[in-house]
Order: sequence, then C-alpha cells, then structure tokens
Amino acid sequence: MSSDISVVVPTYQRPEQIEPLLATFAEQTIPPAEIIIVDGAPPDDIRTETVVRQIAVDYPIPIRYIRSDRRGTSVQRNIGVEHAEHEFVALIDDDIRLEPSFLEEIIRVLLADTDKRIGGVCGYIGNQHLDQISSLRWRLYRWLRLFSTYEPGRYDRQTGYPINTYMHPPFEGVREVDFLSGGYTVWRREVFDGGLRFVPFFETGPLEDVHLSLRVATRWRLLQCGSARCQHLHAPSGRPNRQNAGYRAVINYWYTYRSAVPERGLMNNIRFWYVQLIWASLLVIRGIRHTDKGCFVELAGRLHGTLDALRLRVD
Repeated sequence: MSSDISVVVPTYQRPEQIEPLLATFAEQTIPPAEIIIVDGAPPDDIRTETVVRQIAVDYPIPIRYIRSDRRGTSVQRNIGVEHAEHEFVALIDDDIRLEPSFLEEIIRVLLADTDKRIGGVCGYIGNQHLDQISSLRWRLYRWLRLFSTYEPGRYDRQTGYPINTYMHPPFEGVREVDFLSGGYTVWRREVFDGGLRFVPFFETGPLEDVHLSLRVATRWRLLQCGSARCQHLHAPSGRPNRQNAGYRAVINYWYTYRSAVPERGLMNNIRFWYVQLIWASLLVIRGIRHTDKGCFVELAGRLHGTLDALRLRVD
C-alpha cells in the first residue's frame, strides 16, 4: 500500500507536544513519506525548533521545519500544503495522537476510490464523544427546534451551523459527511492543485476546516472513517483567550454561512441570529450559576463579533 503521504503540522508555542506527536507518526503501520512542521512562534522562541532539530537527527522519516512569520492555523496549513510533495496531504494538529493504523485505514479508503471522487477523509476522535441524548444543551436545542438536521457531520444550511462530528458514536467503516473536522484529516493532493486553500480570514478557529470543506464538497465526496482512530489532548497552551474565542464564535460562523449559502433568505438570517441569541443566553446563565466571570468575558467577545459581523463583506 502507498506511503506517498505528506504530513503537515501547524504549531504555536507547544514544544512539549512535538516529541509525542512525532512518536505516533513513526509508529504508523504506513508511515508518512515526509513531515512538515510549520511553527508560528515568535522569532525569539526557539523551543519547538530546538526539539524538532534534535529529534530529526535519528528520526526515520524526513522532517522539514518551517518558521512562519504569520501565525494562525489557516495560514500555517497553507504554507505546509505549498511545500507538500506527495500524493496525499495529511493535516494533523500538534495535540492529536494517532493510533498506529490511522493513516493505513484512511489511505485504504482513498486508494479504493479509483475514480478519485473522494477528496478527503477524516478520522474519528475516540476520547470526546458527546451524546446528544444525555446532553442537556443538545436536548434544549432539539426542544427549541434550532436546527433542521441533527446528524453529526452535516451542515445545516437553514441556520448556517455544522453539527459536531463528536456526537457520532463509535463506528467502523466510512460514512458520508458535509465537512471534515479539524486536524486529523487526509486530503488528495488534487484538491489543492487548483489553488484551493484555507482562507486567511480565519486567523484562529473555529470553522476554517468547515469553510474549506464546503468548497471542496462542490466537486468531491467527503468521508469520515470510523476505523481511523485518534485522541485529542486539548493542549491548553497556544489557544485564544475567551474574549477572542467568543468573537470568533460569531464572526467565523457568519463568514462561513454567507460564503457557503449566498442564496439564503431573510428567515435564514433570522434563524442564524436566533441561535446566537440562545448561545449568549446560555453563557449568561452559566456565568451566574457558577460565578464564572469568564462567561461574561466571552459574552463581550460575542457582542463585539456581532457588531463586526453586521459590517462584514464576504468576497
């Protein structure tokens, strides 16, 4: 089976994540042909570079270290894609840990697609399944009839919201999805050959992956492979503060919706902002119940994001 895989890893001030991540690549039953690490750390922070260069001396796979003067998952992934030289491009986040058969399971699916109709395949995160039935929040969403679909991995074009793939229970084989989630995905090189890239608007997440996927899906099929398992460690460092997270939770969603569904009507827009109102209300309730000042910091970010979203132009 082919090992013609380029792995791209964007990272930012997480040197402690690099060594265990590289260990999982070396343990793959089909190891990648190259690993490209794109580091967005400031010039005076050489911790990650030091770790990479020490490991690369005896590492069984070629490692290319690239320092980016611009940070952000979208920008750093684009840089890695530009340097990737192989048939398949795996985008793996630095706090993901792959099971040994991860790449083999996905490459098996892509190689079986001799007509090349599948553009990309994501794996399955085994340590963060969210049960819709037991989740009070998601039961509330169903009671309020917020979305037109509740199938994980589908994009609700009525409201502009992706239904989180984390909510799908463990499974084997593959299933069709509208978008590929996060940094545990393998793409065909041809997807990027026409110039398609992550949009730099997404300085930080969420939804840079959903936005790209919805554009890819106009031509290609997208799948999730339940047999390609991994773990997500949720590394605490290198993440946006809560105010910025709240800001991006509004403006990134609105940008994606306006781009993906330009033909939406007035009622669609109302439904989008109604969902935002529900989320803001839940933040207020949580902040009061748990005396969590961070909820109000996030709420301030959401209000800022709302004001900017109303002025936003999408080209």
